[in-house]
Amino acid sequence: MAKQVKAIVVADEVIMNKIYFIRGQNVMIDRDLAELYGVETRRLKEQVNRNTSRFPSHFMFELTKEENENLRSQNATFKQGAFSKYLPYAFTEHGVLMLSNVLKSGRAIEMSIKNHRCISSISTCIFAALQSLYFIFKALFLHPYLIDI
Repeated sequence: MAKQVKAIVVADEVIMNKIYFIRGQNVMIDRDLAELYGVETRRLKEQVNRNTSRFPSHFMFELTKEENENLRSQNATFKQGAFSKYLPYAFTEHGVLMLSNVLKSGRAIEMSIKNHRCISSISTCIFAALQSLYFIFKALFLHPYLIDI
């Protein structure tokens, strides 16, 4: 008999709220990814540590104590004492995709694709905004008389 697969319904907004901008990159934190993939954070980290060659520094990095404290202070849903004693990993767009290869579950693959799509759309929006600002500043530089003070 064929195994029935349950459809996973996670709103894009839920995923987008789990994307942070750290070290100049859009990243997702290990505990958020573990929740989305339906695994324990420690199991996710175990698989990453067993497959370190698949996660170079531009795919994943460990947060510093300061970055972790900043993240915790910005996010009211993180309760004091409900954290691992270890610093979390941050996964870039490529690292999120690689996780599906390491975890090898249907849910991980499906969520990885959805996470990648959300990260890509945020990156596209940021690029478009920066491009617009560039053209505005360029126009103002070339035509300063347009500014009415």
